[in-house]
Amino acid sequence: MMRDFDLNLVRTFVLLYETRSVTATAESMHLTQPTVSYGLQKLRRRFSDELFRRTGAGLVPTTTARALYEPLHGALAEIEAAVTGARSFDPATARASFTLCLSDLGEVSLLPRLMAALPRHAPGVKLTVRPLDVSGAADQLGRGEIDAFIASPLLSSQRIARIPLFSEGYVGMVAREHPRLRGDRVDLAELAHERLVTVFGPAGHEGPRRALEAHGLLDRVVLEVTRFAALPYLVQTSELFATVPRLVADMFAAEHRVRLLELPVEVEPAQVSIYTRHAHARTPPQHWLIDFMRGILTDPRDRAPVMI
Repeated sequence: MMRDFDLNLVRTFVLLYETRSVTATAESMHLTQPTVSYGLQKLRRRFSDELFRRTGAGLVPTTTARALYEPLHGALAEIEAAVTGARSFDPATARASFTLCLSDLGEVSLLPRLMAALPRHAPGVKLTVRPLDVSGAADQLGRGEIDAFIASPLLSSQRIARIPLFSEGYVGMVAREHPRLRGDRVDLAELAHERLVTVFGPAGHEGPRRALEAHGLLDRVVLEVTRFAALPYLVQTSELFATVPRLVADMFAAEHRVRLLELPVEVEPAQVSIYTRHAHARTPPQHWLIDFMRGILTDPRDRAPVMI
């Protein structure tokens, strides 16, 4: 198929499928929208199918387009990998700027590790961090507004690539001088008598709330907040009990008047991943960025202490 088929048309099809937008595809390919629309017309004639139907939510692929995506995506990825290998991005000398989206936890626990390593690997690289909007981040990637985002929800969109980093468990957190809870763990009966604070929002970490619901403890929740970063300030001056990802909980305990307790319930771990464009749509600098972040962040146990 690839021998008698324009490679740019393959790239156009794959990006249209992943972005569901003529505008985003044009921006990614550095083309005008009419040029992409003309390419789509050629694709439609080539396959005798509409391929994408326009709706209020963007382009929707037809059955034929869905069947074509995997083989064309796979072939394009192999070609782009070979071409990218022939191009170079030297982080030691390059000057570049990247934009990431991170949650409050990512800014507290992961961003310091990236910034600590960056001068050694790429002294001319600058980072810009934007707040994480999980519902809109895929569109931001498609439009080229961001280079990557890190999130715990498992997003399965074909429009973006997911690169797993690590699985993160949870611990309980209370004030250092909590009047009832002592030692390094809490049992279920004790937890059932405590006032609980939870984090509620679109950025993932639904495991703690589901665990509370499974054990009939949701009625013990007296406060819901939107950010984990607020928890140590709330807990250290009260009798509240919070459930916190272990990675950031260690940091909270080092910098705040709080203690960590092992939980009496099973909490589904958070799966932290990098989300970015598919390999065939990344520039050489973006390929380097993803490899750099994966290398620095994959193993959370191998990290230097970080000050908040």
